[in-house]
Amino acid sequence: MTSSPDLIHELRASRPSAPLELRARVRGIASAKPAPEAWPRWRPVRRTMLVAVPAAAALAFATAGVLGLARSDSPSSVLLAEREKAESTEAAAGQLAPAQDTSTLGAQDRAQRVSATLTVEVSDSDAVSRAAQDALDLTRSLGGFVVSSSVATGEEGQASITVRVPVAKVQEAITGLSGLGRIVSQQVTIDDLQQTLDELERREASVRSQIARIRARLQTETLDAQTEAVLRARLQTLRAELTELRAGISSTEAEARMSTIQLTVVTPGAFGAVAQPSRIDRAIDEALNVLAWEGVIALGVLIVLTPFALLAAAAWLGRRLYRRHEDERLLAT
Repeated sequence: MTSSPDLIHELRASRPSAPLELRARVRGIASAKPAPEAWPRWRPVRRTMLVAVPAAAALAFATAGVLGLARSDSPSSVLLAEREKAESTEAAAGQLAPAQDTSTLGAQDRAQRVSATLTVEVSDSDAVSRAAQDALDLTRSLGGFVVSSSVATGEEGQASITVRVPVAKVQEAITGLSGLGRIVSQQVTIDDLQQTLDELERREASVRSQIARIRARLQTETLDAQTEAVLRARLQTLRAELTELRAGISSTEAEARMSTIQLTVVTPGAFGAVAQPSRIDRAIDEALNVLAWEGVIALGVLIVLTPFALLAAAAWLGRRLYRRHEDERLLAT
């Protein structure tokens, strides 16, 4: 009976050896890598994506549509802002601006620039034309004149007229123009011109005094040629300044004598009403808003998951390379 060590020795000594041709054939088969099936392991993932992506898109659109319809009953923030603006405009149109005291206009001893702005509302476009003509007639009857006039007729007629009337008649003019329609707004501005006028007059007196002294020297004194030339040049400069001062005084006094009134005549449609969008339009707007927010959320999720997806791809690629290396090492032994 053979002992175990002897048996092992005999088995090792009698180990069959494969022929060289068989070894070469096996190595050839191992080196010839079969064409792997394109992404065999990704088939379940691809099938899932083909179903999940359309389903997610359909769910997003359905959610946006439902929320859009649900929110279309309530006005949007933009609509609310427009509505508040329209309501404030209508409120301003429905009441007169704070009353201003015009009883003392034209009765002041000081030089003043008086300007007024009036807006009146009439019933229709024909009334706009009549009110504009009445305003022009009133201006001429008060001794004033028209600076500019623009009258537009149509569905929403409007007239814009700028006139100048004597300050002594400004109260009468404002009263008459306010009676052309319903007063929407009224503003009277008074700027004091007396200080400017006083400064111009003081400077004029000083220049006239200097001119008189220079003329007296030129007529009574015996001057050398250089001094006389300097005095005559100074006299010419003072005369030019005196001319400008007199023009400034005349202009300021004219400004104080005449008041400027800007009149605007409008129809009720000129203030405009905010057209409310239909429910379909509101639903589409709300649905687009929901889709925009869903896109933002999806982008955020994608940004968060991208690093993890890259790590998973790197791990899978490393594992695949390691297994290929192990296979090649086993075949080489």
